Amino acid sequence: MTQSARIEPDDHNRDHPAKRPVIDAGAELDPVHPVPPPAPGRARGLTSAEVAERVARGEINDVPVRSSRSTADIVRGNVFTRFNAIIGVLWAIMLVVAPIQDSLFGFVIIANTGIGIIQELRAKKTLDGLAVIGEAKPTVRRDGTATEVSTSAIVLGDLVELGPGDKVVVDGTVAEADALEIDESLLTGEADPVLKRPGDPVMSGSFVVAGGGAFTATKVGREAYAAQLAEEASRFTLVHSELRSGISTILKYVTWMMVPTAIGLIISQLVVKDADLKDSIARTVGGIVPMIPEGLVLLTSVAFAIGVIRLGRQQCLVQELPAIEGLARVDVVCLDKTGTLTEGGMDVAEVRPLGGADPAYVRRVLGAVGGSDPRPNASLAAIAEAHPDESGWRVAEARPFSSARKYSGARFDEGGGQTSTWLLGAPDVLLAPGDPVLADVDHFNERGLRVLLLAGAESLEDPAGADPAALVVLEQRLRPDAAETLVYFADQDVTAKVISGDNAVSVGAVAAKLGLPGADRPGSTVDARTLPTDRDAMAAALEAGAVFGRVTPQQKRDMVGALQSRGHTVAMTGDGVNDVLALKDADIGVSMGSGSEATRAVAQIVLLNNSFATLPSVVAEGRRVIGNITRVATLFLTKTVYSVLLAILVVISQVEYPFLPRHLTLLATLTIGVPAFFLALAPNKERARPHFVRRVMRYAIPSGVIAAAATFTSYLLARSHYSGPDALDAETSAATLTLFLVALWVLAIVARPYTWWRIALVATMGLGFLIVLVVPWLQEFFALKLVGTSMPWAAVGIAAAAGVLLEVAWRVVDRRFPA
Repeated sequence: MTQSARIEPDDHNRDHPAKRPVIDAGAELDPVHPVPPPAPGRARGLTSAEVAERVARGEINDVPVRSSRSTADIVRGNVFTRFNAIIGVLWAIMLVVAPIQDSLFGFVIIANTGIGIIQELRAKKTLDGLAVIGEAKPTVRRDGTATEVSTSAIVLGDLVELGPGDKVVVDGTVAEADALEIDESLLTGEADPVLKRPGDPVMSGSFVVAGGGAFTATKVGREAYAAQLAEEASRFTLVHSELRSGISTILKYVTWMMVPTAIGLIISQLVVKDADLKDSIARTVGGIVPMIPEGLVLLTSVAFAIGVIRLGRQQCLVQELPAIEGLARVDVVCLDKTGTLTEGGMDVAEVRPLGGADPAYVRRVLGAVGGSDPRPNASLAAIAEAHPDESGWRVAEARPFSSARKYSGARFDEGGGQTSTWLLGAPDVLLAPGDPVLADVDHFNERGLRVLLLAGAESLEDPAGADPAALVVLEQRLRPDAAETLVYFADQDVTAKVISGDNAVSVGAVAAKLGLPGADRPGSTVDARTLPTDRDAMAAALEAGAVFGRVTPQQKRDMVGALQSRGHTVAMTGDGVNDVLALKDADIGVSMGSGSEATRAVAQIVLLNNSFATLPSVVAEGRRVIGNITRVATLFLTKTVYSVLLAILVVISQVEYPFLPRHLTLLATLTIGVPAFFLALAPNKERARPHFVRRVMRYAIPSGVIAAAATFTSYLLARSHYSGPDALDAETSAATLTLFLVALWVLAIVARPYTWWRIALVATMGLGFLIVLVVPWLQEFFALKLVGTSMPWAAVGIAAAAGVLLEVAWRVVDRRFPA
């Protein structure tokens, strides 16, 4: 049987579509050209009739690959919430006992819920569309022909082909193995790849790191191993969102405060006060409704959803919404050079024979090596294109490339009883330290060129004693947008580290060409083989260096863990199978759309357009979401704090609650609801910081206390000033004026730093309230009429004093309780 060799000393073990010879057992399907039939003697797979029978029996891989919530889940999640239930009951009561204007809060909730559902459905449509584009399509052999199908179309007994970087999508038994090595670490935790032979089991969720082959599906759908763990276990998505968990914590405490306060208010208004029953009910409801920060959850969902839609337009697939938030918190981004800073394609710049080797024979060897691999990646494709295989040699044995070895090889039968064994790999791995050839290699590396060594050997297992035959110099194509992206990260205080399996000097030269900060600093380029294994020592070396070469897949994983141990939030980019472990362990994994199936499966963000330049958009979107939700959360929770305190003060003082629901609906709309939507969607470049709950509550509590104190002071002063049958309406109007002005002041603080539209927003909200006060039918509708001049001006004075206190309080908080 002819064995295929994977010959590429790249740290980036992935296929390249530039040149694909006839495909044998483990060959990956070319996405453009038709696939030739398998070589004679290979299994032909199921027939079309057998596939149809299995589909009819339901023996199909029916686990849905979901990138987003179902429509039913979205509707249920927006409608059936704890606070919607409370507000729904209160709304029903108000529809019975009070005029329609006191029930406006219910219509606002319906509108908010509708907006939330519509935006999430839009995000779902975007996600689902992108998921189809980015979905892995396994190659199955049916009727003797290799065919790409969707994962859900695999049936029991299908013969599924495997190549480097392919993910095992269902459980099965190996039918063909061509030096097939499978990494099961995501399932078992075992770091070393497992060499598979015919008859060995393979589990869904594992992936191929070297070689090729095919397996027969024995368990599909929900019986497969990964599906038994969880239907979406193979995605390994980010499950923690500080924003969401912080809001949940806040809502839990709000509920605890709200229940006893509401009970006290009900007793106070309905039992103790001898007033009109319907009016007492209306004022009780008016006290309970504003305690609920109902719009906060909605705005968070909408902000995330709009973020997904915006990124979707740039061909960026967000596999889990909190990933947007996570990337905004990142302060270190680890970049894989190949495919991230450089494009996939390469060109052979020079072949330099060594030791008097015959140039014609060297070219023949390179042609044979290039033609021996049915899945050439970028480097080998460039060699095969420059030196077509015209040798006629037979491959007798092959050793596929692995990122750990840094070389591959093949033994050829040249005919006439002559055999030869050749290795192609990293010069500094195949040659002993101090070898004079390495001096030439260093000169090429310093220019940012990639250098491979072609060497004769006695054995494929041991490179010791390899006889250098030629240096193959490859020119890498830099991404035109890479330099600009690195500048963006530097401006945003995000440290970039280049982590590659290539020669450290070569990688450092590429990084310096692109202007990576620190890349040209002495000692900033490090050979990872010299890194300490101790985590603390490794973390110190990583913080000091900028470029790391000759990194193994396990080292990439260890480096991510070392940086995280120093408190860094780490993003990892990559597209090769050697990046999978690091992508999984990083706080945020980012994969290129052209990357291997395994990398796309574990990454939280997939750049379907393969453009590194998309990352700044993702970072900016995350910062917009987190920074702005922190802003508007302060508005919502200030309202909750002053509502609870007002209710407590009313209960203690045994007076009527000063507001009807219509008053607080008006105030909440003008000082929170409308401005919050604009503020939540505005640009925000500030890097996300931790401790969301603390950062919000440190402002909301003093602001709420000041607002409640000022409002109640104004209310009590008005009670002593007015008398007569219409006194309560006048008292309410004075208290409403004070509360509005204080809440508007809080809005003005939150809206900083000012831009023209932020100033216009605050001014428009103030103008809206003024219109209500001067238009007669609006006065009547909202039951707001300022009586006299002394008390209204007193209310304004109290609000001004409260504003000064707010400014002082926020400055003290900034100084005493920094975020």
